[in-house]
Amino acid sequence: MCGIVGLFAKSPEVEERLGIHLAAMLAQMNDRGPDSAGVAVYRDPVPDGSSKLTLFSANPREDWRGLALELGNVFGAAVEPRVRASHAVLVVETDVEQAEAWVRSKRSDLRVMSAGSVIEIYKETGLPRDFVGEFSLTDLHGTHALGHTRMATESRVTTEGSHPFSTGFDLCLVHNGSLSNHNRLRANLRREGIEFQTENDTEVAAGYLAWRMREGASLEEALESCLDDLDGFYTFAVGTKDGFAVLRDPIACKPAVLAETDEWVAMGSEWRAISVLPGSADARMWEPQPGVVYVWEKELVA
Repeated sequence: MCGIVGLFAKSPEVEERLGIHLAAMLAQMNDRGPDSAGVAVYRDPVPDGSSKLTLFSANPREDWRGLALELGNVFGAAVEPRVRASHAVLVVETDVEQAEAWVRSKRSDLRVMSAGSVIEIYKETGLPRDFVGEFSLTDLHGTHALGHTRMATESRVTTEGSHPFSTGFDLCLVHNGSLSNHNRLRANLRREGIEFQTENDTEVAAGYLAWRMREGASLEEALESCLDDLDGFYTFAVGTKDGFAVLRDPIACKPAVLAETDEWVAMGSEWRAISVLPGSADARMWEPQPGVVYVWEKELVA
């Protein structure tokens, strides 16, 4: 079943309260996905030449400060970890490829949840309402965010297998539905150098988008290609450095609602997730059409 929420801020006021709004939206999807929850938040851009990693450790006593010092010794500057439950965000003074490669080679026990310049991904098993409090979502600000509550149907309930999935820098995807050709597609993408860390079909969809955009496609073009290359039924919400997009498959059997005001753009699996936002009663609301890509980016709404 699963639940999806998305929020794109069009004003500084919404940016400052993004976490509060996101938490309220996610809580509304608690019964659509009681197995796990996760969010991707776009905030606090790092300086040029630096990169931001969000890491997960299954060890509740993880020495994040020790890891930060080790990274600082390797890359020439100390980094201060920002710990949030089982995750930590570290800003490293090197390019994102080098930072991620070092973590994967030296600390294979850690999971890189996201890498880029603005993205932060947090996800964990358990009830979404508990997740909201455990990760202190209401403290977060940002320009836009996606959230997901999962009811597992195609893979085990684990932190790593929860949504969102990120297979490209500052790129993430959440998914409601099921893909029928993900095993074949995974094999093809591996030959193109795309790496996967779980058996979840959603990670394959994320990898497909990362590959298409690496080959030069825009976000809109990459999503349009999904209509030809991905079999199954799905609603996708995709986050990038500059915005987010929504796509439903041509059959569109999975529910989705979009709404927009002068202050924000929002997406939800149900209207109740959007109804908690200020001004929702006056929002323009519509159901996204099957096979149509909807994109909001900073430069398009400025």
